[in-house]
Amino acid sequence: MPRLNQQLHPHREPVPTLAAATVLLLRDAPGDGALEVLMTRRSATASFAPGAYVFPGGGIDALDADPATHAAAARRPTQSDAHLTQAMAAIRESFEELGVLLARHADGRTAGADDIAALDRHAPFAAQCQARGLQLAADSVYLLAHWTADRDLARRFDVPFLVARMPAGQTPVADEAEQFEPVWVRPQDALERHAAGSFFMIYPTIRTLERLAQFARADAVLAAVAHEQPLWTSCPRAGLLAGKEARYMEHEPPFGELALVCPDGQIVHPLDWQTERPVPLLKNVQRLTAPNPGVMTGPGTNSYLVGDPTTGYIAIDPGPADPGHLDTLWRAAGGDIRMIVCTHSHPDHSPGAAPLQALCVQAGRAAPRILGLPSQPTARAASQFTPERALQNNELLTLTGQGLEGKIMHTLQVVHTPGHAANHLCLLLREDGLLFSGDHVLNGSTTVIDPPDGNMADYLDSLDRLDALCAEHGAEFILPAHGYVLGDARGSIAHLKAHRLAREAKVIAAMQALPDGSVEDWVAHAYADVPPRMWPVAQRSLIAHVERIRALGPGND
Repeated sequence: MPRLNQQLHPHREPVPTLAAATVLLLRDAPGDGALEVLMTRRSATASFAPGAYVFPGGGIDALDADPATHAAAARRPTQSDAHLTQAMAAIRESFEELGVLLARHADGRTAGADDIAALDRHAPFAAQCQARGLQLAADSVYLLAHWTADRDLARRFDVPFLVARMPAGQTPVADEAEQFEPVWVRPQDALERHAAGSFFMIYPTIRTLERLAQFARADAVLAAVAHEQPLWTSCPRAGLLAGKEARYMEHEPPFGELALVCPDGQIVHPLDWQTERPVPLLKNVQRLTAPNPGVMTGPGTNSYLVGDPTTGYIAIDPGPADPGHLDTLWRAAGGDIRMIVCTHSHPDHSPGAAPLQALCVQAGRAAPRILGLPSQPTARAASQFTPERALQNNELLTLTGQGLEGKIMHTLQVVHTPGHAANHLCLLLREDGLLFSGDHVLNGSTTVIDPPDGNMADYLDSLDRLDALCAEHGAEFILPAHGYVLGDARGSIAHLKAHRLAREAKVIAAMQALPDGSVEDWVAHAYADVPPRMWPVAQRSLIAHVERIRALGPGND
């Protein structure tokens, strides 16, 4: 984890969460049979999400977890006590708020209008059902997802989102106190109405409906959750985009950066891509994005400054030889750049090294040495690079200074990671567990492996090396040359390796299906999920996969 004294913002402890449960009651619409979900509007005076359209639900109380309450319910053999408690809360809340009763008689009949009329919404729920000979149908309630409210909120809930089929013959009737206007709605229609401003919903509801819109029928939803595990678990994070709050789930590109800069959930970090000024990520790490956006570079090439005014700075990947970019980078370091490190020799990474060095000299500073690995004979002409000193694998680059709290140190460990380029290296900021990954690991795309300088076998081996390094030093964040910071460093590496191997399996399938096919034929087969305009680029990585497949021996092609 990054050192606390390097965090940009004073820590603010998020408020504790409250346990709650909500249930999505599903049906296939009369007529065309399309999936619909029951929603209801919260009171305009509610303390949480006033006026929002929601699914029925509320807080989990002590009786929901009571063994006597559990005894009143039918349960699946695989349904844990915790999941049963959640189901009981959801069943109770759906009755109290909307008069929907998920229960059965001893003969298997679903509870009907007479049963609902006989029960008091304000009296102890489970006991009333038992007295009427009803067994609560907790076995028909499944876990869809699990949400924990954002860390910035003043009131936070920890909420399983459950699903169940709406009982036949029942009609929802709102309590007209907490809930109003029950409505059956198709997920996509609810999303469109929200976008039009006529159906206000909060973030978890919106994102849940987005997932639910992928299902055509209620049976498909229930089949997808039958394994007793949530389809997703999320505690979103928020940043500022165009000056407004924007929230993101764990799988979305900005999430890791928000976790690094604002671990406690404060909404202060700007996410807009811009090239005019550096973006502080920690007190000792700044990112400046070069003005070279494109298909291959995404928002642009990220240059990083590691260090502080007491230690001076190491510049990582100065980028293209763009005078404005280099001047901004130099000024962000106060002119005190001690070393310039290029992760590899590609033309959007290393050409800025020499002119950045010259800026330092022109200002009367000592010339920072240009470090990295020399390009190999396999490199293309535009990627020729010779550092002033070649770095060694596992070498340590250290900045030291003296601050109010004593000695300050920032140490970068060099790790040779061939694959994207033969001279590629990554850097680990050991004190803060940050991995600067160059082009080896990117956020939002996979790097191109372009033989002969690129090598797929080396690339996969280097991923294993990075995983071991992150495990050894507890590194949790990856700072790529393109895109936002990635969180869950080891998980990101594992996901990337799995993606590469899955693509390789498609390449093998293409080679087997079209043994006499051309590379172009194989690309169309193995990259059918990629837009055709990207196939010329994908062809480079396909060739790298083919080389690795053939090197593995007979039976792989």
